[in-house]
Amino acid sequence: MTEQTDPEKEYAAHRPLLFSIAYEVLGSVADAEDVLQDSYLRWRSVDHASVLNPRAYLARIVTRQALGVLRSAARRREEYVGPWLPDPLADDTTAGTGPTGIDHVLTGEAVTTAMLLVLETLTPLQRAVFVLREVFDFDYPEIAAAVGRSEAAVRQLNQRARNQVHARRRTAIADPAEARPIAERFLAAAATGDVQGLMDLLAPDVVFLADGGGVVSAARRPVTGPDKVARMVLGLLVKGARMGELGIRLGVHNGMHSIAVFIDGRLDQVTSIEIRDDTVTAVYCVRNPAKLTAVTIR
Repeated sequence: MTEQTDPEKEYAAHRPLLFSIAYEVLGSVADAEDVLQDSYLRWRSVDHASVLNPRAYLARIVTRQALGVLRSAARRREEYVGPWLPDPLADDTTAGTGPTGIDHVLTGEAVTTAMLLVLETLTPLQRAVFVLREVFDFDYPEIAAAVGRSEAAVRQLNQRARNQVHARRRTAIADPAEARPIAERFLAAAATGDVQGLMDLLAPDVVFLADGGGVVSAARRPVTGPDKVARMVLGLLVKGARMGELGIRLGVHNGMHSIAVFIDGRLDQVTSIEIRDDTVTAVYCVRNPAKLTAVTIR
């Protein structure tokens, strides 16, 4: 970096990428924002004239901070009540920027809840290396500097992570544009209480996961099968309607269509729909209030 380069502008230019790295490593919007705040303070104290590659240097700071948070978060998640799901992250084309939106660069399969849950099965180092290499295409020497390991070790970590991810990966999740007709049918059936209509859209091995964090009512174990999942989805809406005026809105979170449910204007849940080959294969319902505070709904 030359002395004429403004470090503030340099940080701002890379911030969407830095947030995306932190979110992919952590699966938490709040934790990612905390990492960026800490990383910014570290960046301010750097001798910027000596930095030759600001993008790689900033990514290194963020990765190291995120790894520290991830290691402590892993212990907390072992004690988490019920299934843990990543925070809903709005599609950046609809989220906007500023205080009501989160500017990021994540698109496609990498940001889906299904992929983030697969990344949860990796060790912290494997996850960081996989994210930097496979999602953001950093060079191995850059990744080695970011995680404090040799290039040979980083290559080995990435290969093991790739093998594990590929072993758990299913067929590709449908692009939101292609999946919209199915999502609209799902929303219409849910809004009208059409159990059979919902069941017709669900795969035989469909799974429903709910994240209430032990704070609000939510299923503490996976629910499987079209009949049980359809009744679970409708049961939550019926329960919500009894509590106040119900509002439902279709959106896109984590690269999948989502249904945001409001009760008397307050966001109660964001339920994402995993669609593969014109069939709903999973339903992810986030109700933990702490995970909804930063959710953007357009």
